[in-house]
Amino acid sequence: MDKAERRGFPWGLTVATLAVLGVLIALGSWQARRLVWKEGLIATATAAAQRPAAPLAQVLAESGDAEFRAVTVDCPGLATAPFVEMHTILDGQPGLRLISACRAADRTWLVDRGFVAEEISARPPVAASEAPTPITAQIRTPTPAGAMTPAPEGRLFYGRDAPAMARVLGVSGPVEPRLLYALTPAPAGWAALQPAAPPAAFSNNHLGYALTWFGLAAVLAVLYVALVVRRLRS
Repeated sequence: MDKAERRGFPWGLTVATLAVLGVLIALGSWQARRLVWKEGLIATATAAAQRPAAPLAQVLAESGDAEFRAVTVDCPGLATAPFVEMHTILDGQPGLRLISACRAADRTWLVDRGFVAEEISARPPVAASEAPTPITAQIRTPTPAGAMTPAPEGRLFYGRDAPAMARVLGVSGPVEPRLLYALTPAPAGWAALQPAAPPAAFSNNHLGYALTWFGLAAVLAVLYVALVVRRLRS
């Protein structure tokens, strides 16, 4: 093979470049589809959260996903119900969330009654009661405790483990996997308790990822063309 033949069209480089380009473009396209999906998910969650509160049984009977829906529910005795505590942070402030059980709509729910700042040692009273306790709450699917989450210490938890919390609260039978985040206080008038649902944790970096993959594909294409032109000219 003479020098001209050796420096002919780079078929091997072309095949390799096309393969890598295909992978980069496929990754960029996948991230673009994920972007559309995530934007739709965020829009759906925002619309659900903005709908007026409706009775819990009615919301559960409706077709579609009840995630982020505001509901009204009566949890008898919730104002003085036993609770477990879970370490968390709200708006950059460390503290605890108080979580009790509630029987409603033919199932048992865990109710996140709200946030108490770390420096507050007082807690709501606990006493057996069946007094009506109407609250407004938001239905959410909590993030389960991870493998690295510390084990609970009695009634103190470091992650949301619904079955374990239910056992500590003395609940028999299955527990609804979704959670009710109280939006109104129980008990009313106890100012240290801040009822609040955490913000939706929707990370949406798919546009940046898509641009990165497409950008790498463009750079590779430019480098390939420049290399081929230089090789053919020489």
